[in-house]
Amino acid sequence: MKKSLLPSCILLCAGLLSIVVRPAASEDWPAFRGPQRDGICRETGLLKEWPENGPPLAWKTTGLGEGFSTVSVVGNVLYTQGHKDGKQWVMALDVTQQGKLLWEADFGEVRNKGAGHPGSRSVPTVDGDRLYTTGIAGEVVCMDLKDGRIIWQKDFVNDFGGKAPMWGFAESVLVDGPWVICTPGGEKNTIVALDKTNGKQVWGAAVGDPAGYASVIKATIDGVEQYVNLTAKGVISVRAKDGKFLWRYNAPANKVANCAACIISGNSVFAASGYNIGGGRADITRNSDEFEAKEAFFCKKMQNHHGGVILHDGMIYGCNNPKDLTCLDFNTGDVKWSDKTAGKCSLLYADGMLYCRDENGPISLVEATPDGFKSKGRFDQPDRSKVNSWPYMVIVNGMLYVRDQDVLLCYDVRAKK
Repeated sequence: MKKSLLPSCILLCAGLLSIVVRPAASEDWPAFRGPQRDGICRETGLLKEWPENGPPLAWKTTGLGEGFSTVSVVGNVLYTQGHKDGKQWVMALDVTQQGKLLWEADFGEVRNKGAGHPGSRSVPTVDGDRLYTTGIAGEVVCMDLKDGRIIWQKDFVNDFGGKAPMWGFAESVLVDGPWVICTPGGEKNTIVALDKTNGKQVWGAAVGDPAGYASVIKATIDGVEQYVNLTAKGVISVRAKDGKFLWRYNAPANKVANCAACIISGNSVFAASGYNIGGGRADITRNSDEFEAKEAFFCKKMQNHHGGVILHDGMIYGCNNPKDLTCLDFNTGDVKWSDKTAGKCSLLYADGMLYCRDENGPISLVEATPDGFKSKGRFDQPDRSKVNSWPYMVIVNGMLYVRDQDVLLCYDVRAKK
């Protein structure tokens, strides 16, 4: 891997001129959208406004291959995946050594001709001394965290009767206790639970929906633990202990591509999609063992394609196609504000701010408030690829990680006294 570092004299001078305020409540980011799978970084002590050219670039590294995968970070090691030389690779990088490659391991050839957009989709999920991830043709693999050795591997299509969506499987699996939870789709195994030690199937939820592109989340609704995902047909929920179907909410789904992860708050779910659909909140009610989803509101002005939505302080933030960053009241569905400045963006929340990445390249900092759009900085990412910038951004220990195909950029977003 090639590295590009800032001159040591500049770093030294910067260290003498300012004192870094260490982020508080920093935590690992072991999976897609973080430890709670909600897109919220709980660190504080971060910049509230960026200089004209954006936050300082700490380092960059290359060699990740083709990929739309974002990253997971545990301790001092960052994990991601990409396509190189016709194979699917998982990589481990040392973030304390400017992204030095620790190991890389492949889990098979790239199939389905790249599924329309060549490159990986999923982000590795780290649990204990193992890593779990998926490939675009439906491979689900468990690797040893220290060297990438394959411990077990299954196939959504061949083992569970799933069918690859048009643009390939994109889910980042959920590890919950002893199980790996994932969504092959299909009649018998729409959602499955696998023994995380050996990959053997524990149960399969026979809901019948084809897989979409969203990732499953866990929720406890009215005292019952359940797994929720947005499939090709709608939002579905199954009981966590055995995969029994519980409820569904179809209104937020389109017939082309359902990508954004759902939000659960209390006994309510919010989900959204693009292609002239929008987003809606449904309240889940329970009568004995029976559940029902009752729509509270639906908003056409939250047509979120694949950038994700975030719930913070009773407000939903997300991009409404084509490029309207929008604030929506979670309780009423009322639009608080909408602005085109940030473009068609993916979102990350941290320390009162929204980190917004336009798929065409620019990155913006926006205050997360219902009191109007408040920009706090914007810059153009260097080393832009020629394809859309779809990987979500991640912050760990005050460092902002930005993936763009073969390139990984690391920015220091810690506040200074």
